[in-house]
Amino acid sequence: MTERTGRHAVRRENAEELLPGAELRLAHSGHGGPAEYRGRPAGRHAAPGPGSAATPAGNGHGSPQNGHGPGDVTSAEPAGDGAWTAPVPAAGPAVGPSRAAAGSASRLRLVWVYPDLLSTYGDRGNLLVLQRRARLRGIDVDATEIDADQPVPAQGDIYLIGGGEDLPQILAANRLRADGGLTTAASLGSVVFAVCAGYQVIGHQFGGVEGEPVSGLGLLDITSGRGERRGVGELVADVEPELGVPRLTGFENHQGVTHIGPAARPLARVTRGVGNGDGTEGAFAGKVLGTYLHGPALARNPGLADLLLSWAVGPLAPIDPAAEEWAARLRAERLAATAQ
Repeated sequence: MTERTGRHAVRRENAEELLPGAELRLAHSGHGGPAEYRGRPAGRHAAPGPGSAATPAGNGHGSPQNGHGPGDVTSAEPAGDGAWTAPVPAAGPAVGPSRAAAGSASRLRLVWVYPDLLSTYGDRGNLLVLQRRARLRGIDVDATEIDADQPVPAQGDIYLIGGGEDLPQILAANRLRADGGLTTAASLGSVVFAVCAGYQVIGHQFGGVEGEPVSGLGLLDITSGRGERRGVGELVADVEPELGVPRLTGFENHQGVTHIGPAARPLARVTRGVGNGDGTEGAFAGKVLGTYLHGPALARNPGLADLLLSWAVGPLAPIDPAAEEWAARLRAERLAATAQ
């Protein structure tokens, strides 16, 4: 049986070979931590391979912890209480200027982390939405995809991590810990947006294939494990008022239960669905934000996309209402559907 995560197949019968084999390749790839900005420009037809220097220019099946059910895979296409030391600012929205806003970069740098491992339910759409909403405001964008055999650059402005199955999630967490690039970027004030499996990875710990604890990156003061019930279906949640983001809608498919520590805060309060499992959904601290929402999340919730952009570049100019028509129609449709 072949399991798919993003565009790459993983054979479950070879699961024992997947993690050590991949780690061996990574160990010999010469990547020892934060690196220069390399990768491939975002896009399905961009030249692949760890050796492709990028001048930054600009779905999975059931698993116990956070995987997804057969027949639900979609892909978005380009369309025109121990002590905890936070490596990012304290909880609450960050208001200081990013490196891009401060003038150290002339273009907004978006980095999609490990799309070869973590990319389900159209999570690539989050990248596309950020690109479009930035460009509609006249902001130049570089978007780069960094696969698991490449070093994660520390010079990006917004990093995106998607959802995935248990084994790729574990591999991604191991590789990201060893690489260190994403941790460095977060400590420098970059925005991190993580979905589902990615959300769990940026926390302290999550449940592995058999529920065993797996270490995460500790970018967000959360700990995840396996719950008694699976959250599958539409999720609706009201965002913390200070963030200024309208009600969220999205699709969830996970069995994770996430506990939020004192150095982070819930993103929203659930009115429908499961979310973290305690009546809340997602979490944030500084410029790091995670959620269980697919859909993709930013296509359904453009206000959330704008929040991330504002954390990276500062106050945003309004968008021409005519350019918002389809986003508004999608949002209205999903809100109406979840109200039934």
